Amino acid sequence: MSGQRKSGGGKAGGGRRNAIPARSGPKSGGSKSGGSKSAGPKSGGPKSGGSKSGGAASGGSRSGGGRAGSAKSSGQRAGGPPSRRGKSPGVRAKRSQAQRGLGGDHVEGRQAVRELLLAETRRVREIVMIEDLDQADILDDISELSFEMKVPLRSVPRRRFESEAATESHQGVMARADPLPERTLDELAGVKNAHLIVIDGVTDPGNLGALLRTAECAGVTGVVLARHRAVHVSPTVTKTAAGAVEHLSMAVVGGIPTAVKELNDLGVLTVGLDMDGETSIFDLPLASDQPVALVLGAEGRGLSRLVRERVSVRASIPMLGQLNSLNVAMAGAIAMFEVVRRRADHTEGS
Repeated sequence: MSGQRKSGGGKAGGGRRNAIPARSGPKSGGSKSGGSKSAGPKSGGPKSGGSKSGGAASGGSRSGGGRAGSAKSSGQRAGGPPSRRGKSPGVRAKRSQAQRGLGGDHVEGRQAVRELLLAETRRVREIVMIEDLDQADILDDISELSFEMKVPLRSVPRRRFESEAATESHQGVMARADPLPERTLDELAGVKNAHLIVIDGVTDPGNLGALLRTAECAGVTGVVLARHRAVHVSPTVTKTAAGAVEHLSMAVVGGIPTAVKELNDLGVLTVGLDMDGETSIFDLPLASDQPVALVLGAEGRGLSRLVRERVSVRASIPMLGQLNSLNVAMAGAIAMFEVVRRRADHTEGS
């Protein structure tokens, strides 16, 4: 159930705390590699069909010499500095490893920065604003909170701010903070009446941000993300989530199929959203105190084959119109609030 339209969502509330007590996590970040410069050709991976690939285009090595018998490559000229034409694959791999953690250390957007300060779940290193912004109550809140918490606040010219910003919708405010703390799968599953979402390969940061914003509003107690081939909490995600990341417990796992199996073993009902699912999302066999994990597939391809085989139930959302699929953020919102509705009905009936 996917599409390319991004879901918005209502304003995220900031009052509720996580079901799991917050604890500060280690800073994520890969060390810079000093790998040798290579004069050989750059190798680039093929572009994937769904998401944009960041791989470099491949090309042949260029010879630095013009005279016969004395040609030298540009990286091997005698007496000259090493070539800067390319970095070894090992360097690029180590840099990509720094992005495999949960992230969240760069926050942009007024609501997201204000929630970061209000939540007090991690250390905020500094706030940066564009100087001479128009007056707004939320900007006054950010300034007062940063003063109370002794967080440095810098006002810089717009051009300098935009050179440091990572998104175009920053609203003139950004913050740098410690990375979000990571939880374990056991911790997420151990919460009473656990209501989890497991995200199987979503690569669009707008979709992930919308899912997290909805999850916080729906009282989701934990989020499971894949370590590889999936978007994590980037600046675009924090902006779209509007502060929700500060109030959600999240775990990063090596593989979603393995995580689904572990959740099954821990007594959690795993429900995979699948347009061909045999059960309607409105007919789930869900008891009032049954821990549940909604498993949401990637844009385009949906659930992976192994995940589809391992979930307890494959559930579909009835489609009555001409289109046959929903954006993953919209489908996730319907499923999350259906769990809320079913649990509310059980509570009222007891």
